[in-house]
Amino acid sequence: MKVENVVLSVSGQSVVIIDQTKLPNHLEYLTLVKSEDFYEAIKKLKVRGAPAIGICAGMGLYVTAVRSGISEEPALLEFIDKTAQYINSSRPTAVNLFHALERVKRSAHSQSGKGTAAVLSAMRDESLAIQEEDVAMCRAISEYGLTLVKDGDGILTHCNAGPLATSVYGTGLGTLLLGKEKGYTFHAYTDETRPLLQGARLTSYELDKAGIDVTLICDNMASIVMKQGKINACFVGCDRVAANGDTANKIGTSGVAVLAKYYGVPFYVFCPSSTIDMNCKTGADIVIEERDPDEIKTKFYKEPMAPASVKAYNPAFDVTDAELITAIVTEKGICRYPYTDSLSALFK
Repeated sequence: MKVENVVLSVSGQSVVIIDQTKLPNHLEYLTLVKSEDFYEAIKKLKVRGAPAIGICAGMGLYVTAVRSGISEEPALLEFIDKTAQYINSSRPTAVNLFHALERVKRSAHSQSGKGTAAVLSAMRDESLAIQEEDVAMCRAISEYGLTLVKDGDGILTHCNAGPLATSVYGTGLGTLLLGKEKGYTFHAYTDETRPLLQGARLTSYELDKAGIDVTLICDNMASIVMKQGKINACFVGCDRVAANGDTANKIGTSGVAVLAKYYGVPFYVFCPSSTIDMNCKTGADIVIEERDPDEIKTKFYKEPMAPASVKAYNPAFDVTDAELITAIVTEKGICRYPYTDSLSALFK
């Protein structure tokens, strides 16, 4: 499968991304060259999904360093540090953004004293390695996911954790896509995922494109499809996992987990190990991004759907308590509660 959502140009002068805000009706590509381009693309969700954000940011740090034209190594390293800090401020919740920037930044500093050409070469290699690792991780996560389901299962998804959010296969959708390749038949029920409709615009688009049976539902329909016995498992990705297993993901995820617990439906979180933040003790330590209230009141509507004087609260994420999660599926294996033990074992 070809990676097309985030691509570093051969010249190293730009990064080309699919503009996810235009899907599903228009497949458009954007060329990013300046630090402001990368900041805006991440902030405005033109590129989204924790792994894809990290990949784009890492490549972006390299591209901006190349295009800076700075010939003195100390000045270039200072520029790289400041640019990394700026791009990292675009979104606070996804830990992959920080990790990717730190990796590329460290690769630059590892060549200190060897000249700017060595610094830039190391950055290029590291940014491409992050993407290559993501491809392998998504495949491994998807293989583990197939051990948790059987042919014919109904799967509920929330938000988008497919190839658009990663590189190939995805995390939360990877099991469905790999399973399709291996002859499995799944029935996906996809939450719209309000207010930005990632489930409707992106997940249903990816699954339909892959030839997987997909039914779109409003977020508030998750309860009835579980009660009717149509759901055998819930699959979600995530943006950060705390050391105790508390998991931050797109707003509405924790509600799905509560419903799944009530109806006895397994609730699985899929993520690369880079999304696990062992320095973050619990979900209470995760910074939750708040977005423009107009995303609720006016976006996607021809006319406003609420009086202009009405306030709106728009957190982009919520935190699902570890006790509600049946398993966390990583490229290194499947972790189960208590996650303080199983997650820490991954990093030994």
